[in-house]
Amino acid sequence: MSLALRNLLAFASAVCFCTAAWGQGVADTHQPPAILPLESETVPELIAYPPLAEPLARGVVIIQYRTEHARIMPVFGKAAVDVSPRLGHLHVTVDDWKGTWAHTSEDPIIVVGLTPGAHKVLLEVADPTHKILTSTVVSFTVPEKKPTEAPHIDEGHAVKP
Repeated sequence: MSLALRNLLAFASAVCFCTAAWGQGVADTHQPPAILPLESETVPELIAYPPLAEPLARGVVIIQYRTEHARIMPVFGKAAVDVSPRLGHLHVTVDDWKGTWAHTSEDPIIVVGLTPGAHKVLLEVADPTHKILTSTVVSFTVPEKKPTEAPHIDEGHAVKP
């Protein structure tokens, strides 16, 4: 291929590429923003599941949950309120205790040390300024722990009863 023909093809390719890129830039200015304004977002939803049965039988409360229309993250302050998609954290209150803690991850809620009997955990989705957006209550019963029987001792060896 001659040098002149190669230069002509290179020039034509460059013109086509630049024209295509320029055309895309013009079209992109009329596209909607990548995210919705916060006022347009759906109110967050909180779905909490009953505690896992096997750990509960041992006195360990593990509550799994999920949120819709909000991401649970350790972000606080007025500036974070305007972030879209919405950011938030959970306020967790056990049995109407005066204390509440902030849960800032999507990990399950874990509570230990509750006495046997009926209990409830209030979960609240809060925005970064602690304004409550939605809530739910998980009720459950911590069972009595069965006393473990001591093994029988036979000539220095432990045997099952």
